[in-house]
Amino acid sequence: MGTADRVRSGVRWLATGLSVAAASYATYVGVRWYTYGEPRPPRDGDEDPLLDRFMPVYEVVERHQIQVAAPPAITFAAAREVDLRRSGVTRALLRGREVLMGSHAPGRAVPAGLVEMATALGWVVLAEVPGRELVVGAVTQPWRADVEFRSIPPDQFAAFQEPGYVKIAWTLRVDPLEEGRSLFRTETRATTTDAASRAAFRRYWSLFSPGIVLIRRASLGMLKSEAERRWSARPAAGAHRTAGGEGGAPDPARLGSG
Repeated sequence: MGTADRVRSGVRWLATGLSVAAASYATYVGVRWYTYGEPRPPRDGDEDPLLDRFMPVYEVVERHQIQVAAPPAITFAAAREVDLRRSGVTRALLRGREVLMGSHAPGRAVPAGLVEMATALGWVVLAEVPGRELVVGAVTQPWRADVEFRSIPPDQFAAFQEPGYVKIAWTLRVDPLEEGRSLFRTETRATTTDAASRAAFRRYWSLFSPGIVLIRRASLGMLKSEAERRWSARPAAGAHRTAGGEGGAPDPARLGSG
């Protein structure tokens, strides 16, 4: 095969790949559009009474989980402190949104850790079970080019119904497993406050939820790697097990150390 033939073959393969990707994306968007407002019910073990306090009824939901070879306290600390900006996938998707929506990156510096970054941008910690679960929420208008998050106090969040907004609540949750491992879960729920915001958010969610899902999955991988690194790098592991007993609780003074 000559050079020209190889070039033509490569172009055909590229065109085919792009066509398949475009068709897959269009199918995904269509499914999201037609199933909007019909969220999947939780499976056994996915129920979250703490999150239900703030959003028992919702229009969309995303649930993700991953097993981590580290105790719950270390996994939870790593989840709070994960830096999404270290992910090339996340940076690319956020930049893509900026280009498509004509938006701009935040003009102010924000902290690196997930929870600190979220609260700096306007999210509020609605409830927390120390070392086990965190519920964060805000109201916003994500269909706007430059998104702002409006803080709503925890005791007012569930009842908030001011027209023109979508309410979003998400969790970081860790459950213990055997042999010092843990199961990390994150769930995001959203509901709108009137018909106009529902229509706007339905369009936005259908188009951009593939990127949101990819960011969630990228964050799971980062969390798992960081939590397992912290656990394997803990000082005096043998002495620690002796002091606390086989499988004993880790020393709180060392939790979250890197």
